[in-house]
Amino acid sequence: MSPLHLLALIFISAAPEEEEDEERKKKEKYDLLFRRGDLLEVPRTLFTHFGIYLGGGRVAHFIPDILPVVSSDPVQIRQMVTNTRLILGVLAKCGSVRVDSVEDFAYGAEIVINPMDKMCSRAALRGEEVARRAERLRGDVAYSLLWYNCEHFVMYCRYGTVVSFQTFQFCKTLRKMLLSRRVAAATAVLAAGALVYLGPVDTWSVLLVLLLPFLLWMAS
Repeated sequence: MSPLHLLALIFISAAPEEEEDEERKKKEKYDLLFRRGDLLEVPRTLFTHFGIYLGGGRVAHFIPDILPVVSSDPVQIRQMVTNTRLILGVLAKCGSVRVDSVEDFAYGAEIVINPMDKMCSRAALRGEEVARRAERLRGDVAYSLLWYNCEHFVMYCRYGTVVSFQTFQFCKTLRKMLLSRRVAAATAVLAAGALVYLGPVDTWSVLLVLLLPFLLWMAS
């Protein structure tokens, strides 16, 4: 065997071993940083994303995804969810609980560990139980931006309650914007203008036009 062939065999056989060693070191690093069952939080542009650490550098997280609906190719589905897949998944209200690496889950953002322990009135379950709940839910799950998202998923796994502080804050802000006296007054003015513009109308039409500003006023 020539020296060139010998060198080629050495480098070819060494590369996989180096990759395996690097992967093992990554898993060991994350196992020192996180415990199995930890709730991990990472900031996104418009929201916060959550996941459950399973150990070995793996994170279970619930994410909207359209691809499982239109394709059965497991190789494509296992690839990290792109923004297009995510947005279409939100619109179609379909998603999946999947397991990804810590790097793919974090997407370059800083990870916060167990931030909900200070906010939730319930004590956290044992780490092993938390991880097992997340593993049992793995697979396709109906997604709802407000009523069942990634935060609902991790809250159920870690605390046994399906709530989302993000959803609560969003609904509270929306209520302040829409259910206010100013909005009710503006709607009443627009309704009166519509009645004048439409001319003579029957009693039921008048009641329907006035019903919306009345409901907004009572709810404000």
